[in-house]
Amino acid sequence: MGMIAAIRVRGRISIRPEIKTAMRHLRLTRPNHCVILREIQQVNGTLNRCRDYVTWGKISEATLKVLVAKWGRLAGDKPVPADLVDGIVAALSKGEKPTMKPVFRLHPPRKGWKNTKRAWPRGALGPREGMDELLKRMM
Repeated sequence: MGMIAAIRVRGRISIRPEIKTAMRHLRLTRPNHCVILREIQQVNGTLNRCRDYVTWGKISEATLKVLVAKWGRLAGDKPVPADLVDGIVAALSKGEKPTMKPVFRLHPPRKGWKNTKRAWPRGALGPREGMDELLKRMM
């Protein structure tokens, strides 16, 4: 099973309640927040429900390691030590609960979003190829 990175693109103004609830279940509460999810049918259905506010795609293990090392946070908002990064990445890929916070608070992407109201490849929303490239622009 692969890993999916999901990033919230748009804010919270005038969102239908069922979409707001789905995004709360995904832990995507603010723009530019990222979560790592397993690629299973339930997650895909929830992401499709939120497709007008979120972008997602497959993430490579190398990018996941960089993301955890640079943006991962432990309890108390402390950075993840270098010796724990491999263990956390292994736990995420197995589907276990890691010891760090589930949300990565990223910067907006360098050179900005294409269009926050259109689907990928013309805009920034929905499923996408090249999620690693977007994450590198946001780190």
